[in-house]
Amino acid sequence: MANIFDILGPVMVGPSSSHTAGAVRIGLISRKLFGRTPQKVTIILSGSFAATGAGHGTDRALLAGLMGMEPDDMRIPNSFEIAKEQGMEYTFIRKELRDAHPNTCKMLLEADGYENLDIQACSIGGGRIMVNQIDNIDVNFNAESNTLIVHNEDKPGHVAQVTAILNQIKINIATMQLYRDKRGGYAVMVLEVDSTIPNQAIEWLRSLEGIIKVTFLDLNKEVES
Repeated sequence: MANIFDILGPVMVGPSSSHTAGAVRIGLISRKLFGRTPQKVTIILSGSFAATGAGHGTDRALLAGLMGMEPDDMRIPNSFEIAKEQGMEYTFIRKELRDAHPNTCKMLLEADGYENLDIQACSIGGGRIMVNQIDNIDVNFNAESNTLIVHNEDKPGHVAQVTAILNQIKINIATMQLYRDKRGGYAVMVLEVDSTIPNQAIEWLRSLEGIIKVTFLDLNKEVES
């Protein structure tokens, strides 16, 4: 008898587009932002993800994405078992997140030698997602383009420094969004760019005074298992 995973794909009609295909993509993008497969992950399921996600395989789909599986991977139904075989610790919590999209999850990714990543994202249908928070700062991007995320102190000059470096290495900025928790507090820049940013430039950005954290989402780069 067929189940939902028999028709799972990146884009499709029906609840699986948000509860399974979109959930896999949330896992995949989170993995790329983290830089490797996490050793430990805590996942909060909210709204419809919490209420009906188990029946649609949302929990399995999220784990599958975190392990690098694509939405059409036939191993998705076995992701719990595969995660245990690979030594990944996982915990699911069902909890309502305030002002969140109905298909939302919040994940804390951890691994030795890596800075923890706290990410909140939602699945908006058709296998498409939106990243809503990075390390508890509100953001808003769809992860469909290479994306540079810069965490910095909210002080004058940081935007100019970052854009000047990108201009120097001939990286075109498609969009830029700026967020902060309060005036003079913690700020985040989200820049969608047209090409890959070299590792040397990423390290250069990290060395700037007042820059707290730099993450580059390179959609074409494989990450560590």
